Amino acid sequence: MRRRALLPTILGIAVLLMPAGALAKGASEATITGPGLGDGITLAGEGQGGDQLMRLADEAGFFPAVYLTAPNPMLSKRPDGELGPRYTIVYTMPGPNNEADEIRQDLYPYATPSPVTHVASGQQYFTTERTVGGWYVASRTLRNDLVAAGLPANPPQPGDGGGGVRWGVIGAALGSAAVCVLGILCALLVRSRRRSDPAPA
Repeated sequence: MRRRALLPTILGIAVLLMPAGALAKGASEATITGPGLGDGITLAGEGQGGDQLMRLADEAGFFPAVYLTAPNPMLSKRPDGELGPRYTIVYTMPGPNNEADEIRQDLYPYATPSPVTHVASGQQYFTTERTVGGWYVASRTLRNDLVAAGLPANPPQPGDGGGGVRWGVIGAALGSAAVCVLGILCALLVRSRRRSDPAPA
């Protein structure tokens, strides 16, 4: 009877300990992309001084979003509040037979009142495993550490990179076009006046 009572506790501890060990043995690197990052930020993983990646993954709710943990902090619905610009971190997870899988996690570091992350359920890793998925409300420490990793300190405006619409470029192009059209109209007006002037006696 005593052994049966201890079994759920042992299993619960094993589940909680598994994510950190699995990431430490599997994540070779991660890449963050989004507005203002250009080609993105690459974080080293296993055997390459991956402490920063481990810390960010933990703060971003990577482990409960990928593995089934108890208690489960993941939310099934998007939390309230403004999310702000979206960033993406892609974790490279080498599995058996030298095959690598990628797990994608969306980051909203400037969400209010707290940063938010999201992992789609059913993403494959380690050949046969699938992500749990869901929304995760992180602490402000995640935003600070992402900024330390290279994200802008303040939310970038639309057109600051990441494939957004470059309104400044579009505005400049429209301005140049307007100047050209105005020049053509002036030239036509001058020519029209010359034609309408009476011939000298």
